[in-house]
Amino acid sequence: MEASIITITFHDCGTRYGLSEADVREFVELGLLHAAPDVPNALHEAPDHLARLARLHHDLDLGKEELAVILHLRQQLDQLQQEVRRQRARVQQLEVFLRGSAPLRDADFH
Repeated sequence: MEASIITITFHDCGTRYGLSEADVREFVELGLLHAAPDVPNALHEAPDHLARLARLHHDLDLGKEELAVILHLRQQLDQLQQEVRRQRARVQQLEVFLRGSAPLRDADFH
């Protein structure tokens, strides 16, 4: 599932998400947000990521370094969940294949 990406100016980001332009610039410098390559003073980012970053920054009053750690852990969690979905699909494919060749027995590993 692809996330939608928008281009939004630093000023509009402040208006919409309550982040100051200075905070936005610092988030870009820290790699927490991505600058738009073809528009000056603008971001190229997923709206849900912007909203999450603003919420963590405002509601939990987290510093920039803490935000970086939390967002990195969330990215890792998303990747792990995606891998679990992929592995489950592979297991289902294997089960379908095995059912066609021989009876499938449940293994008890206790």
